[in-house]
Amino acid sequence: MKLKITNLSKTYKNGVKALDNLNLEIGTGMFGLLGPNGAGKSSLMRTIATLQKPDSGMIEFDGINTLKDQMELRKILGYLPQEFGVYPSMSAEDLLHYFAQLKGIASKTERATIVKQVLEVTNLYEVRMKDVNGYSGGMKQRFGIAQLLLNNPKLIIVDEPTAGLDPAERHRFLNVLREIGTNHTVIFSTHIVDDVKELCNEIAILNGGKILTQGTPQSTTDALNGQIWTKVIEREGLEQYETDFNVISSNYNQDNSLNIRVYSKEQPNESFVAVAPQLEDVYFVALKNDSILC
Repeated sequence: MKLKITNLSKTYKNGVKALDNLNLEIGTGMFGLLGPNGAGKSSLMRTIATLQKPDSGMIEFDGINTLKDQMELRKILGYLPQEFGVYPSMSAEDLLHYFAQLKGIASKTERATIVKQVLEVTNLYEVRMKDVNGYSGGMKQRFGIAQLLLNNPKLIIVDEPTAGLDPAERHRFLNVLREIGTNHTVIFSTHIVDDVKELCNEIAILNGGKILTQGTPQSTTDALNGQIWTKVIEREGLEQYETDFNVISSNYNQDNSLNIRVYSKEQPNESFVAVAPQLEDVYFVALKNDSILC
């Protein structure tokens, strides 16, 4: 299974160009789409999910031209938007049975089997009789995954799913995604680098409606070998260092000094020390230089 996006463009009525001649190929497994807020991630997700039409371009998935045959894609699509509304006062089990009926699963026995399966996969079986509107944020997100799995989708899209979750809920949710990602094409859109670091077998960085970088987390990180340098400075000197060097990130030490990380193909000066690149460096270099790294 492969999702192929070719020359996709979308400009909204207010003049914002959300997608700019975008090209992307995604295979089976977990694919992380990284980018800051406003980068075009949600616009791309909605377009792939057939919720809006692009101005130009083509999207194909598993032999389906999704822009011409939207209903065929929707039969094999699972979509969890960033905000998915309010649930009624129904138990998770009853609500999943209701959704399963809407998706055409007429047999009560078949529904019972699939509902039990998705509750177990999402670690909600023990709380299946609790009203969904009483769930925590993380539980609601996992319920969102449960309902989209009812029709065994081939393509799954999740848009900023960990926003607002506490660390424990985030960990549980990512474990659910990791489990379902082995047998599906899952597009995981986020601005949180840590969410994709170990979860995704391939990533792309999007900004300004364009793909800046695509590859495995390892290959994109390896592309920066010998090009990331660090130095401890006083915080008052940060502005000058940002003027003189390509500072991509900084973080505080306990004594209020700063560790700065600089992107340079050569040692900036003798006071800088080379360090192993991290995925965060790939992200910041791509955004700051607005260019393809590999």
